[in-house]
Amino acid sequence: MKVFNTLTGQKEEFRPKRKTVNIYVCGVTVYDDCHIGHAMSYVIFDVIRRYLEFKGCKVKHVQNFTDIDDKIINRAQQLGISSSELAEKYIHEYFQDMDALNIERAHVYPKATEETPKIIEVIQGLIAKGCAYESEGSVYFRVKRFPGYGKLSHQALDDMISRSSAEEGKKEYPLDFAVWKAAKPGEPFWPSPWGQGRPGWHIECSAMALKYLGETIDIHGGGQDLIFPHHENEITQSESFTGVAPFVRYWLHNGLLQLGENKMSKSLGNLITVKQALERYSADAIRLFILSSHYRSPLTYSEESLKAAEVGMERLRQANRDGDGSGGKAVLDSEPFRRRFVDSMDDDFNTAQAVAVLFDLAREINRAREENYDVADAQNTLAELAKVLGFTLEEPARPPLDAEPLIQLLIEIRDELRKAKQWRLADMIRQCLIELGITLEDTPKGTVWKRTL
Repeated sequence: MKVFNTLTGQKEEFRPKRKTVNIYVCGVTVYDDCHIGHAMSYVIFDVIRRYLEFKGCKVKHVQNFTDIDDKIINRAQQLGISSSELAEKYIHEYFQDMDALNIERAHVYPKATEETPKIIEVIQGLIAKGCAYESEGSVYFRVKRFPGYGKLSHQALDDMISRSSAEEGKKEYPLDFAVWKAAKPGEPFWPSPWGQGRPGWHIECSAMALKYLGETIDIHGGGQDLIFPHHENEITQSESFTGVAPFVRYWLHNGLLQLGENKMSKSLGNLITVKQALERYSADAIRLFILSSHYRSPLTYSEESLKAAEVGMERLRQANRDGDGSGGKAVLDSEPFRRRFVDSMDDDFNTAQAVAVLFDLAREINRAREENYDVADAQNTLAELAKVLGFTLEEPARPPLDAEPLIQLLIEIRDELRKAKQWRLADMIRQCLIELGITLEDTPKGTVWKRTL
């Protein structure tokens, strides 16, 4: 199996360090509902985990929650509630959304606010090595102490300086980044050797990864927008603290979901929430929309694409649905499809090709069934491989139809029948509507209706 490693910029043979594959995926900052861009990333890493387990690997999957952050603090202040109350609300919402998308839960979900002892331990270690320094109650990492800075994002220091925050009077060097932030009035804080404050964003993930997965991780995942500065800084502080390299063996980054020409994001306000999408489409269709492109490619959201995915899922359900498929004149051999599926997924988790294999198998099942072949084993293979991609193949819940247009149509038909003096048929419509809880009242201005049930 080969995976594309962002660090080296090429596909590499995947060889985990231990029998258990350790995966760390950066989680959400919990201050609002999750959108489909979040779903894209978590569906992708859910499939990566499922496939590794399908291949016989034992997996330990850790995904954090950033539950303290400027955005969380600002939103909580706007709403007049505590940051912790806001964070807990959206952690609950996150689980509801991801469960609805059939995303398997990680084995550990550490929260930044509950890991401050480990975070402080790492910061103290960095200071002791001269890799970090205290300034006005905050602590910053000395980027110049890490010669490999920029190796993940493949950037030179001069190029990165233009994108950094100077924070004049606090930092020794423009690219130095905060690992501990001094508390501001009215903000939540935790005690530390440098005074009251809170962790920096980057140090949180390093500390949690080190605590739950050790000094070297097999796979670290996240969106491409996290490569710099977040993941670049994770490498820098983690390898400086432990003295062990690499911190991560394989860096995997998914492409970003776009709405029009821009990345879908909370800050831009151009988003479709997971809840909104699930009101219109099944979870299987949303997953199919995401997985029909390679995970490293950008993806553009459109209603047309989601509608096509819903139609596509119905084709897979149909092939898996009718009868038990057994008792035919010969057994349809599904093994070639299994091999093609595995070959696709072994090539850097190429879900687009794997999805194509499922549709080829579904088409072959339908053809073979018409020719009276035994397709039961092939249907089992279809369901098994679909499960690797997180598809349930379950019938989607059908939303109740809006009855008002139908009622209005029946009233119009009844009016026409009455004009034609077809009284018996007109009365039949009236009686049927009564039985359904709808009463009609004929007025000088026309017929009106109301519900009685």
